Amino acid sequence: MRVFRCHKLLYLCKSMNPTPKIAVIHPNSLCCMAMRTILSDIAPFMGATHGVEIATYNSAKDMQEDNPHATFLYFVAYEVFEQNLEFFEPLARRCIVLTEGKQNNIPAIFRTVDMQCPERELIKAFLMIHNAAHHAHGIALHSKPEEVELLSQREKDVLSLIVKGYINKEIADMLNISTPTVIFHRRNISEKIGSKSVGRLTIYAVMNGIVDVREL
Repeated sequence: MRVFRCHKLLYLCKSMNPTPKIAVIHPNSLCCMAMRTILSDIAPFMGATHGVEIATYNSAKDMQEDNPHATFLYFVAYEVFEQNLEFFEPLARRCIVLTEGKQNNIPAIFRTVDMQCPERELIKAFLMIHNAAHHAHGIALHSKPEEVELLSQREKDVLSLIVKGYINKEIADMLNISTPTVIFHRRNISEKIGSKSVGRLTIYAVMNGIVDVREL
């Protein structure tokens, strides 16, 4: 199974261009915006911590006219991919095809993500792809260890259950604490991480080793 060599590709792009890019190519501008939001959260953990641009395009032509050599990762709508297979085929290791439902005629060399799945599942799919790339090189899918210490052990316990989809009362029962205490911890977690979005909390929890992406 082929995987993305994100760190190596990023290094090569930086040597040629000071602002390497992740390209999202989709005819639907709303899909482009949604992808930009998710990738903005994930990009720092792909080795892309310094000046990576997430560029969106409505067509392959627009992308090709905007210095495609700086791009180290492509997220491409199925219809765009199908119409430009000759261009993307040599880039298979760096290309993720965005589908709407299951597509059976995509070559096995390409990875796919179903855009119709809920946001939580979409984030999980991207994290699984990133996880596979890192394990292939013996690298754990974690951020810097000191970042985990931002949260107390109880907050980590609560966070792990939040991102697994449990509601406040269920978390309270599982941890043998009151529901108001769970709400208190949730507020502290959101303030420390800087977001109330479950999607962003999920990314933080996985990247800091609080939960395994396979447990989501």
